[in-house]
Amino acid sequence: MVMKVLSIQSSVAHGHVGNSAAVFPLQRIGVEVVPVPTVAFSNHTGYGAWRGPLLPPADVAEILLGVEERGVFPQVDAVLSGYQGGAGIADVIVDAVRRVKAANPAAVYACDPVMGNAKSGCFVAPEIPVLLRDRVVPVADIITPNQFELGFLTGTEPASIASTLDSADLARAMGPSTVLVTSVERPDRAPGTIEMLVVDGAGAWLVSTPHLPFKANGSGDVTAALFTAHYVATKDAAVALERTASSVFDLIELTYTSGERELRLVQAQEFYATPRMQFRAEKVR
Repeated sequence: MVMKVLSIQSSVAHGHVGNSAAVFPLQRIGVEVVPVPTVAFSNHTGYGAWRGPLLPPADVAEILLGVEERGVFPQVDAVLSGYQGGAGIADVIVDAVRRVKAANPAAVYACDPVMGNAKSGCFVAPEIPVLLRDRVVPVADIITPNQFELGFLTGTEPASIASTLDSADLARAMGPSTVLVTSVERPDRAPGTIEMLVVDGAGAWLVSTPHLPFKANGSGDVTAALFTAHYVATKDAAVALERTASSVFDLIELTYTSGERELRLVQAQEFYATPRMQFRAEKVR
């Protein structure tokens, strides 16, 4: 059976963020994707100017209802959500997750709790982080916060491996069984590197990759999508982490060397289909 992912995220015409970043890599590894947009923008907001509508929650709910009426929900293996443009979208996503799980109890919900990062702070509406913490994350099975977002969710300041593990445990106590912490920047890491940490019921694993000095909008969306698919397929956090880190690093490196601003998402397609597995996940607990 082909895995099917219901992905409720933003959509842009130019460039690659949200579903415009997540869908193709998932398709390239053999996953059937049902993309539902939350916004339809000309480009991501990092440009400082964009056009297009933020979809009203009622419109997103209508699309989801139409998908449900086609008999798709029992076939969904995972629901994936990312950037939530407005506060009302949270309730729509949580309700869709409930209905998918009623139709297929084996389905999982993966939430990328997009809020901001340590350098720029929160870049979403002020009510979004609280909604994510109090209403969305508790119903998720997998969450993929960066270190900054993990800190907000848990009211902590993760920095070292030990404190990040503690924060991940607090996040797991909120509801999710699996926490992937992206962009871990502990003070004692090897120079010129950045790390990802995954924690689930079987343990915790850390992977280190070279840190490239530029901002790759959409790379977090690709990371969340690929990790979710690999984890659902393998039930092995370490393998899912290694495959994801391998593919995403090669995507970012290809983008960096191209000199282009937008992810070279199509050009990097072989790195999703056949990851080089050049990074090893170290068991840290």
